Amino acid sequence: MGSKKQRTLEGSASDISFRSAFILGNVITKLSAIIFGLGNLLHKQIIRGLLYFSIEVAYIYYMVTFGVTSLKNLITLGTVSQVEVFNEELQIYEYITGDNSMLCLLYGVLTIFITLVFIFALTGSVKSAYDSQRRKELGKKVLTFREDIRSLKQENLHKAMLFTPMVGIISFTIIPLLFMILIAFTNYDKNHQPPGNLFDWVGLANFKALLLENSMLSNTFWPILRWTFIWAIFATFSCYILGIILAVVINREGTRFKGFWRFTFVLSIAMPQFVSLLTMRTIFNANGPMNSLLRTLGVIGMTESVPFLTDPILAKITIILVNIWIGVPFTLLTTTGILQNIPRDVYDAAKVDGANSIRIFFNITMPYILFITTPNLITTFTGNINNFNVIYLLSGGGPDSLDYYSAGKTDLLVTWLYRLTITDKDYNLGSVIGILVFIILATLSLITYRRSKSFKEEEAFQ
Repeated sequence: MGSKKQRTLEGSASDISFRSAFILGNVITKLSAIIFGLGNLLHKQIIRGLLYFSIEVAYIYYMVTFGVTSLKNLITLGTVSQVEVFNEELQIYEYITGDNSMLCLLYGVLTIFITLVFIFALTGSVKSAYDSQRRKELGKKVLTFREDIRSLKQENLHKAMLFTPMVGIISFTIIPLLFMILIAFTNYDKNHQPPGNLFDWVGLANFKALLLENSMLSNTFWPILRWTFIWAIFATFSCYILGIILAVVINREGTRFKGFWRFTFVLSIAMPQFVSLLTMRTIFNANGPMNSLLRTLGVIGMTESVPFLTDPILAKITIILVNIWIGVPFTLLTTTGILQNIPRDVYDAAKVDGANSIRIFFNITMPYILFITTPNLITTFTGNINNFNVIYLLSGGGPDSLDYYSAGKTDLLVTWLYRLTITDKDYNLGSVIGILVFIILATLSLITYRRSKSFKEEEAFQ
């Protein structure tokens, strides 16, 4: 036991766990878990001790004045609804403010995170007290506050640099994300809008309604999920394959004016995507240039029009074709860069061995391209599942269907989520869809990447 304690005493303070510090510490160190900063104050680390103690006092004050109520309201999400009463003296209706379920949820989440900060400070208080105790036992000088500040510029520079980003991530990413996740387990919809109405916890009822029940909601989710995957597959691989073909054809030895062809195909990138999509929407409109051209050529009657964006099947085909126009140039540029970095001696050796162009492409060029672009291919696939712009700006999710719950035939999960939250204010359903999309994408991305050669043979092409 003595040797174990000695080894711990010789270690770095940052390497000490809270459990070890609490077990091996003396009475003062243990009391530092109750009175924050006590060990530091007794070892004359006044400023550090006061900082820990002020955190404890601030937390206790917060919990007494606001925190306990916030945690209670997090469980109930409010008990008093806003009511309308008639003021006979003024002869008008007035509202008596009740609980706001949304604020109850938000403040409850904030209180949980503040409690986590308190626990972090508790462990820091004990570990800091034990560090001071250890230095005393070893005959070393206890660090002053000035030395603590100086260490933030040297060995603890990483802590100083990461503090502000971590606060930002927790404040603007993790807390809002947890808040939105919790909404999925409530009935926060258009019929339960605060502050006029309260919403409550409903457990997994929203997930059950969306996935399992034979209702309009479930009968909307599964077709949209199926179309989302069909869209993502076609949108990803059509641009990928056609982009590679164009790049190979342009970069082959017999092609003249390579720069001109690259410029021609990449020209569409110069125009902002939303402008291209809105232009295409106008072109394929019932009275747009495309239908006008077909009428002029006699393909359709003068009073007829091809429903490019109003027929469910034709609208999906049109969307995929327009996406090819937008997406192929990006693959073309990426593949061109890869092709220009393949060593020429590899091709020369293959030609000496008698390999023709087709064998060279499938045995050398394509494996190299696939190895390099697999991570980007996975990213593109997940991006297309959440490709809001193409669907929303081109078809708006339409044509609408009476068989669907607030959705159109070309809606993806992400555009349906937008309709549910922005238009219908069914925030609980939007949160459920967001969670399901994250689970699907995270699972597919991790499994696909870990099984790819880009992960298994990371050193192969270095």
